[in-house]
Order: sequence, then C-alpha cells, then structure tokens
Amino acid sequence: MPGRQIEAVERYGKFMLLRLSAAQGKTRAATNGDAAPASLLVHLGMTGQIAPSPAGQPLEKHTHVCMLLDDGRELRYTDARRFGRMAYLTKTLLAEELTGFGADPLEVSKEEFTQRICGRRARIKALLLDQSVLRGVGNIYADESLWKAKIHPARLGARLNRKEAETLRRVLQDILRKAIVLRGSSISDFLDAEGEPGEYQRHHRAYGREGQNCYRCKTRIRRAIVAGRSSYFCPKCQPSPRWFTMLPLPRRGKNGKEKDNAETGRMLRPGRSKRRSAEKKRKI
Repeated sequence: MPGRQIEAVERYGKFMLLRLSAAQGKTRAATNGDAAPASLLVHLGMTGQIAPSPAGQPLEKHTHVCMLLDDGRELRYTDARRFGRMAYLTKTLLAEELTGFGADPLEVSKEEFTQRICGRRARIKALLLDQSVLRGVGNIYADESLWKAKIHPARLGARLNRKEAETLRRVLQDILRKAIVLRGSSISDFLDAEGEPGEYQRHHRAYGREGQNCYRCKTRIRRAIVAGRSSYFCPKCQPSPRWFTMLPLPRRGKNGKEKDNAETGRMLRPGRSKRRSAEKKRKI
C-alpha cells in the first residue's frame, strides 16, 4: 500500500471501510499495474481496535498490523481474541464482498423495513441479527430496541403488524443514533479510536439486566436463548408466544453472588428443590 492516501473512513454495517487513493510515485504497486484506488475492509470483532500511535512507542500485546503513515505515526490494529479481520480489496472485489449485506438500519425506509421484517417467518431477534436483512445491528441493540418497542424476541416477523414494524424501526434508529453519540457500549474492554470507553451501557434497559426490575413495570428481566444468542426481555411488557420457555432466574450462592443455572448446564424443574429437601430430611 505504499504511496496511497486514506481518502475517507466510512461505516458499512459492522465493518469499517477505509477508502484508499490510487498509488502515487514510483512504488511497486504503480509499476506492477496495481495502482488503481482500493479499500481496506476492517471488522473489529469482539476486542479489536484500530488507532494511530507514535512509531517509536512499543507495540502492545496482540498487535497484528502496523501501517506507517506519512506523519511518522503508525496505524495499528490490535485484537486480543482474534475475532476481527482485515481485507485489502480492489474496487471490483469490494463490490462483490458488499453485495450480500442488507439495508442500513439508519437509512432504511418504513416500506422497505416492513417488507424485510414482516415478509419472513423467522423470529424477529434472528431477523435483526441477520446481516443480509439489516447490516450493523448487534445483540445488544437488538434487545434494547425490542424492549423499547414491547416486542418479544421470539415472535415471528410475519406475525408483526405494520404499526409494530414501524415502531420497531423508529426505536431502533433512535437507539443506534444515541449509542453512536455515546461511543457505543463498553461491556468488558471496548475502546474507541481515541482510546475512550463507550457510555451507552449506562442506558441499557434490557441487555445484561437479568433478574433486575424492568424500568417500566418493575417485573424482573428474564433471559432466554433466541437465534443462538442470549436475549433479555421483560415477560410482562413483551408478551411471549405460548410455546416459549425462558431460562430460570439465577440462584444466589453462599457468597451472595448469583449462580446461573444455564451456565452450570442444569435446568431447574418445578418441585425439584422441594424433593431434594424432603430427601435430606429422610436421611437425617
């Protein structure tokens, strides 16, 4: 990439798109016919970060890419869990790569959103996470928008009426815009390009609040696995389909900390704890 300038940095769903100029000067790219404009398509994964650093600064652990800039700094990509990825693409290859993505949730019209959601029999949570339907919506903001719209994550998209779909589109856009202003949600170690953590986690109303009171009705937030992901919802504000089963609330251990039955691989059945107590009494 020597001789190229970063002309623009764009967002494309969950990807960061760095537009690169044509190669300038006597570089290897210019002499081998690869001097046309190109792009870097970057996905940060769970723990990735890309940011400029002084060239003389020691490399942090898990630094995988360093690109020297003309001002003496380096653009460094770090990723502890290695879930991210980076691709150098020509104009043709980039167009092919982006064809499979759905509509931008911040730009999609009411009509297109309704068509993409209500025309499918998949669960609404799965549809929101499907990047071929809407590009850029993740687990946190899917749960937050469904809570705000009072829609259960396991409902089928085809069962939503037009009013519910329009409400979901509106609250999803509102939440995404607010989250962008607040630099996203830092659940563990997320930092933005300036090294600052996000602040939207302070405004979560559903995600990660299992067992805590709903901000609307005070019913305890519950958790279930929908579309292969943990989904947080209010069982009163977001009525579930009749067939739906949610996970039991976490139990508290002797140290006062919550003990998640789902994580231990055991599902509590009604009456099981009573039977155990009775068995203990008989043994005594």
